[in-house]
Amino acid sequence: MLRRRMGYSDPSSGKDILGNRSLCFIFICAFGLVTLLQQILYGKNYIKRYLENYDGSFDYNSTACRELRQEIMDVKVLTMVKTSDLFERWRNLQVCRWEQNKEETSNFKMSLSRCCNAPSFLFTTKRNTPAGTKLRYEVDTSGILPITTEVFKMFPDDMPYSKSQYKKCAVIGNGGIIKNSKCGKEIDSADFVFRCNIPPINEKYSADVGTKTDLVTINPSIITERFQKLEKWRRPFYEVLQNYENSSVVLPAFYNTRNTDVSFRVKYMLDDFDSQRGVFFFHPQYLLNVQRFWAVQGVRAKRLSSGLMLVTAALEMCEEVHLYGFWAFPMNPSGIFITHHYYDNVKPRPGFHAMPHEIFNFIHMHTRGIINVHTGQCT
Repeated sequence: MLRRRMGYSDPSSGKDILGNRSLCFIFICAFGLVTLLQQILYGKNYIKRYLENYDGSFDYNSTACRELRQEIMDVKVLTMVKTSDLFERWRNLQVCRWEQNKEETSNFKMSLSRCCNAPSFLFTTKRNTPAGTKLRYEVDTSGILPITTEVFKMFPDDMPYSKSQYKKCAVIGNGGIIKNSKCGKEIDSADFVFRCNIPPINEKYSADVGTKTDLVTINPSIITERFQKLEKWRRPFYEVLQNYENSSVVLPAFYNTRNTDVSFRVKYMLDDFDSQRGVFFFHPQYLLNVQRFWAVQGVRAKRLSSGLMLVTAALEMCEEVHLYGFWAFPMNPSGIFITHHYYDNVKPRPGFHAMPHEIFNFIHMHTRGIINVHTGQCT
């Protein structure tokens, strides 16, 4: 009380020589230094924080990118990590420019060539399925279709595509991940574009998904449910195909016995309209071989998705393969909920496909430099 009345001040009060504030500051600096050294020597969180604040992209073979790729490769099976953890690893990898690994890609292509050989067996042709053949169905293996002269005439003479015929190919999935991506121009710049199950590509969606189409699959269930098996009016289906200009269509006519007549009607209809569009039928043995190949990679499902079938074929037909619209989760890598398709939110029949395992394989293949999976916006 006396000091306050007399205006007395302690000359050392602001200096805190080795006092509480100085000791606290020294402790914080030491702790920060130790933590930083631990992160550099023993962990990757420091690198992650740095990458998150880095405004640019890293070279494929930089130290940071090698470590980020290894983080994904360390996840051997999908069940090893939470989905959120996988998303984080994938997001971190996006700062790295993708580059094709020639050796990895070549080895993968050779494996596909040995098991499946798309340039010879992707479609049923006169060359690989002569008249008189008893063609065994993919699923209904007890069922056999005799290749009569009439059926034989519907087949092309030989495969229309050859090994590594195209430099850059784009395979477009229908996932909601592609919505608002602005990838349309990039997709249309590819040398060859694959699409799945005649999705809408009109002006409403073209900025994101593009319009160019060289080959599109058609699931016979679409013909059955949307177009009454083509048993009545056929023009609505014909007009839908007009959106794809002169692209070829391919159907799994020999998946089971139910698919055959419906698939053949597509060919008959287009012939009646004098269409020059190519109509092809997947070879059932090719699809069986593809199913077995991916089962070894951990994709075990009642049926592979059309997208995975096309990606498999593209890997043999194209030098470089880019994927857009492929995602199997209800939220994007940033944790924001997205629709199942870019044009609707209709879910597939449960237990039919193994989409998360398919995407997990694509992520690994991206990491290995075999395919480029696009899940963000295009520049």
